[in-house]
Amino acid sequence: MAELNGEPAQIEDLRALAMTNYGHFTSMLVEGGRVRGLELHLERLVSDCRTVFGTGLDVERVKDFARRAVPDDGPVVVRVTVFDPGLGLGNAGAPAHPQVLVTTRAAAGTAFAPLRVRCAAYVRDLPAVKSVGLFGAIRHRREAQLAGFDDALFVDGRDGREAVSEGGTWNVGFVQDGQVVWPDAECLPGTTMRLLQQVHPSVRGAVRKADLGSFEAAFATNAALGVRAIARIDDTEFPGHHHVIEELRRAYARIQGDEL
Repeated sequence: MAELNGEPAQIEDLRALAMTNYGHFTSMLVEGGRVRGLELHLERLVSDCRTVFGTGLDVERVKDFARRAVPDDGPVVVRVTVFDPGLGLGNAGAPAHPQVLVTTRAAAGTAFAPLRVRCAAYVRDLPAVKSVGLFGAIRHRREAQLAGFDDALFVDGRDGREAVSEGGTWNVGFVQDGQVVWPDAECLPGTTMRLLQQVHPSVRGAVRKADLGSFEAAFATNAALGVRAIARIDDTEFPGHHHVIEELRRAYARIQGDEL
């Protein structure tokens, strides 16, 4: 389904997303009408709306629109996209009037095979914002898949350090000496990563491409997949199962969702 401000979205309403593609979003896994880290998702929407459009956002209105999209049974991924159908290439500087588009897709389940990823030199525009401009991320994902991998892992090579940052639609974490290490780099502060930081001890540290072999394990996180092991980064292999990753999964599963 696709609803704009609580009403069925029309083709004309979505023209700006197709032609201009300027806006931001968040994706939430809704199970039994509840969302892990709901307040974090809403905080993201408010903060990103201020950054992208220079205006506020009514979160109660957003929640009402999102509730309408949730089916009676079964988990579903609800995406809330905030954009202004009135903004185009020629009037990008006009006063913004953001609208709320809610779309859904079936949840993928929980049985995810470990990822195989390859590094790509790339930094998203405004990494701290979850923007709808996904061309670069999808291009690198496509090239990785054509090369036999599942996805791309971004590396910032601007200062020569080749700092590992994030995946296209997920955060990355590592295990070193039994401790979780999140890359200290420009990236999206994902809701799942933030929740895991609250329930499991971890540190932030520099992760360089050249040092990947020094880590015991690697994993990816986002709201739709939870915690997923990474089995390979370029030519560096990691175990598909690791006790710290299993601890993270259990800790994440114990987090109670907030009622949407």
